[in-house]
Amino acid sequence: MDAEELAARWRERLESWAIPEKILAQAQEDPWSHSPERFGTRTDRALAEPDDGPTMIRLAEALPDKGTVLDVGSGPGASSLPLRDRIGHLYAVDTSGAMLEGLTLRADKLGVPVTTFEGRWPDVADQAPVADVSISAHVVYNVPDLADFLRALDGHTRGRVVLELPHRHPMSWMTPLWQHFHGVGRPVRPIAEDCVALAAALGFAVQVEEREAPLERFTSLEELAASACRRVCLDPSRAEEVAETVVELGMWPVPRDRWVTVWWDKKPA
Repeated sequence: MDAEELAARWRERLESWAIPEKILAQAQEDPWSHSPERFGTRTDRALAEPDDGPTMIRLAEALPDKGTVLDVGSGPGASSLPLRDRIGHLYAVDTSGAMLEGLTLRADKLGVPVTTFEGRWPDVADQAPVADVSISAHVVYNVPDLADFLRALDGHTRGRVVLELPHRHPMSWMTPLWQHFHGVGRPVRPIAEDCVALAAALGFAVQVEEREAPLERFTSLEELAASACRRVCLDPSRAEEVAETVVELGMWPVPRDRWVTVWWDKKPA
């Protein structure tokens, strides 16, 4: 298939993850939202315990000393700020103002010059400069129009583009809970290979590395239950029931994800 067909298939598969309206109406809070506090904790851990996995290696080896980094879907900076000693200027894009505030606070403490852009990529791409390297970690499963997203990322990068994503949709682990509480199945695709195929079809010289995720998804059964209540559109008061169900279904501890690093270097002009 060509890039247009692969992009359409990605969009259709991602749209199949939509939560049925009847179930969504029961939600006490947005099941797709992300906690700035939880992401902030992960960023602080990444700063305290630098990751030596392929994503950070491929980003670091292509970043000139005091070069510029474009971080799309940055959150509080877990995938870029660990390179603080090498960064001349960080340009961060995120849809969440709270996430960008967290990044700015940390960057200021670390002495990293930063400019933030609040909005969705590539809608705000025309505001961002071209950077030496770009990183977009754990974002693509939120991107229906992935071809436009990748083209804009490539177009704003002089040297290397790096993506990181789990092998499967990040909500896949909850499929048994959807079936148990709602009698609803969850999709299987898209998966990382679908992103790789599209990037290759767009003409990028894609390279791929895979590893076990360095972090546990949850530090406790209670943390899992609270998260699952929100994601599966259940009242928070059912957290204990969810925890019991997770154990009964053999879902605890949650197996670690497989994380995929996708990267390519820009072709010489």
